[in-house]
Amino acid sequence: MLCNHKGLAKISSTPGKTQTLNIFDIDGKWQICDLPGYGYAKVSKEKRFLFSNMIKHYLEQRENLICLFVLIDLRIPPQTIDLEFINWCGESSIPFSIIGTKADKVGKNNLEETLKIYTDKLFEVWVELPPIFVSSSEDKTGREDILKYIKECMKKDK
Repeated sequence: MLCNHKGLAKISSTPGKTQTLNIFDIDGKWQICDLPGYGYAKVSKEKRFLFSNMIKHYLEQRENLICLFVLIDLRIPPQTIDLEFINWCGESSIPFSIIGTKADKVGKNNLEETLKIYTDKLFEVWVELPPIFVSSSEDKTGREDILKYIKECMKKDK
């Protein structure tokens, strides 16, 4: 959605499609790395454990990481595994933001309530929240805001 190229990243309705680090070069200026999900996937517990270790190792060792986007499915309530990962990112000083996905499936009327549930849950641990974006790959909601944020992060990094 960010690159406006529908077939660029492999997607599936079944969680667990991404099982490696997939790095995409964007105009020779910046890169996006698509990581495997750390939570629910139709793979063995052993494979999920390996994914988790690979993700954490990558994030801790990646010196030129400007921002991690933690993708949260807005159709479901805050999951313990998501909250634990977000808290780990904070404890590990990983620069990150949250992107709520599938906003088109939540509906405009429920979106504000859904975001309040997430932010209330995060405020149980966090004093100040990381940036939170709302997105939809279907209707491109949030695309411009996220790209603007990426540009701002890149300027700060220079």
